[in-house]
Amino acid sequence: MGNSTDDISKPDHHHPDAREGDADAIPEGHIDGGSRSGSRPRTADPHGEPDERTGLLGGHHGISGRPPLDIDDPAVTPLNLWSIRFLRYFTLFFFVASCTWWLILLVTTFVSPPGMHSRGGGWFAFAYTTLSIGVTMLLLFSFTIPSRAEEVVQSIIAVLLMVNLIIILSVPELRHEEGWIGISSSILVLFVTIWAVVVDRSVEWGKKEEEERLTGRAETRRSLKEWFAVFSALAVMVVFLVVSVLFTGTLSLRAYDHSLKVPGEMVWVDDHSYKVHVYCTSRHKDEPREKVTVLLEGGERAVGNGLFDWAHENYVNGTIGRLCYWDRPGYGFSNVAPSPLSAGMAADALSEALAKIDEKGPFILVSHGIGSIYSRIFASRHGKAVKGLMLIDPLHENYLPKIASAGRGFFMWFRGVVSPLGLEVLANAIFQSRSREDRIYGRSSYLNPRLIKAKLQESLAANTFSKSEIATSRAILARDIPLVVVSSGEGVKKDSEWDKAQKEMTGVTDNLLYWDIVNQAPHKVWEKKEGWDVLSKRIGKLVDLVVKGKE
Repeated sequence: MGNSTDDISKPDHHHPDAREGDADAIPEGHIDGGSRSGSRPRTADPHGEPDERTGLLGGHHGISGRPPLDIDDPAVTPLNLWSIRFLRYFTLFFFVASCTWWLILLVTTFVSPPGMHSRGGGWFAFAYTTLSIGVTMLLLFSFTIPSRAEEVVQSIIAVLLMVNLIIILSVPELRHEEGWIGISSSILVLFVTIWAVVVDRSVEWGKKEEEERLTGRAETRRSLKEWFAVFSALAVMVVFLVVSVLFTGTLSLRAYDHSLKVPGEMVWVDDHSYKVHVYCTSRHKDEPREKVTVLLEGGERAVGNGLFDWAHENYVNGTIGRLCYWDRPGYGFSNVAPSPLSAGMAADALSEALAKIDEKGPFILVSHGIGSIYSRIFASRHGKAVKGLMLIDPLHENYLPKIASAGRGFFMWFRGVVSPLGLEVLANAIFQSRSREDRIYGRSSYLNPRLIKAKLQESLAANTFSKSEIATSRAILARDIPLVVVSSGEGVKKDSEWDKAQKEMTGVTDNLLYWDIVNQAPHKVWEKKEGWDVLSKRIGKLVDLVVKGKE
């Protein structure tokens, strides 16, 4: 038995038949470590898939036993790591969120949904969101190519944005103007910028890890394509840095401007939506000329831009007994109103503000330029309280379509979009020593973001709401109101249509007292001495007439 067992278990390898049988029993390529042949186990093919016999410590060849990859192989990427992919997905989310918020702010520029009103115009919030989109786009563009230079620039931008946020939160007037929209936009762009720094550093770590794992060493050189991407991204990031510096300068200037004392009262109107500035001189009961109040309405600029100087001098010398003026929404010290804003809506805001400070009239309305549209609507709605009209080079309603032109509207919108950069404002402040007064209601006020928004609103509503309201006011305005018209000699001489429009303005009521054309006087008639004197003479006559009527 033992011999037969030995014969079966130990075949004769010297016999030819036995060798052939062995070969047939164990085909080439199918030798298994668990076979009964007793042959040595084979290692896995170094170029094949890893199996249970693959060594766990494969040296620099990685866990698969494969040879190292070339550094330019597309497989060598930090995106192999789930943590880096996670950061990229979140960056995409922030990009989409910023774009969505940008579109919402774009819509609110033209129509303000409930609760989405920025009293400062909303331009800074729009600019911050645009910067947020730019930062996330740049981060996605150069996501797998981190750069220390970019990280440094991004860190500086983050510091500047943090300073901006502190300025907004610490200055009450700015906090009031920007509201939750501006503050949220500031936080968004700050967070996105910090996120970009964190992502850049994380991708740098992930890139190094993957290079060491797949190539055996961390690569320090860059390809020409990578250098191009790095320098392109760095150039754009430097532009973002310059933009952030300008944002900080403009915001600091706005904060400084708000230190100027408001001469009158800031009155809440439109269910506490915004505040308008109303100024009135003190009242003395024994003065007969104070029985009537001269109410000023500015033209293309705020009342403080020259018209008030003329009126105040006449108040000081006793020609005017009592003087009031207001800044329309967005003009002077007043906040921006929700969009849309028509002339009739602004007139209603004036009515509400006067009622809240207990100013009941009677009034003599003195208006300049486009302000005559607002005064005429106000007069038609307060027939008993308005005792006189004085129109200084007034704008006829036939010119409203020009104000509503698409070109003018786009220009105002574009000027508003770039206003946070403050290029001209900062240059005027640094090189021409422009003051706070200049920027709020003076010669540089046309660059004020609130006034730009007001002009845009004026353009959007001119040929629709405002045109309808002024047509209605012309029909219902009391025909016996005393009327004085003072026209610019330059305007009448240069433009026959303007001359014709001035003639038509003399028929606003049936009680025309005077129509004066001041030779060589510009649109701001009071800037010429002759115009100043004519205006002073005519307002004195109107006040005398109303006072005698009161007696």
